[in-house]
Amino acid sequence: MGGIRCLHRVGLIVLMMGLPLLPGAVPAQAVEISGATLFVKAPWQVELVTYYSTVGYPQPEYYITLTLDPEAGASLGRFTFRQIRGADRHFPFAPERTSAFFGRPRHGGARLPVRARFDNDSRTMTVDFPEPVSPGNTVTVSIIPWTNPMQSDTYLFDVEAFPAGPNPVGSPVGIATLRIYQNTNW
Repeated sequence: MGGIRCLHRVGLIVLMMGLPLLPGAVPAQAVEISGATLFVKAPWQVELVTYYSTVGYPQPEYYITLTLDPEAGASLGRFTFRQIRGADRHFPFAPERTSAFFGRPRHGGARLPVRARFDNDSRTMTVDFPEPVSPGNTVTVSIIPWTNPMQSDTYLFDVEAFPAGPNPVGSPVGIATLRIYQNTNW
């Protein structure tokens, strides 16, 4: 069945599946085109922050922040974070230590559940939100590698957001930049 149609509110679908909505969450309508779910206004900016940026620093936290437009047209169901540049391609992530919260680093709010997985071959971290993030919210995900890269460089990560709903179509958000510096003691 082709054409464009609006799905029932994602919140209604979530409630029908027996999943709770987050307090204060406003369900969004998803747009479906030929059976695929899309954002009306996809997130278009990503911020990556770390407070530990030296080579080999053990278990640093990388904070990835996305803001959903109030008129996004769909809730955020997942995003991917894929390394596309950087001298070290062998530093592993610890997906089981991934967490998320509403707001920005050091100013965070309520926590929300996430499921994460890391594919070392493609250098891709996938973060799923079992309780989708409603439009108008800012969410930060804390991703923890075992160590920072062992070589100083500017590391680039391609970020793609996927709406909650059937057959979600990803939208490029932007490039997250991570600068890793050589530890020098003068």
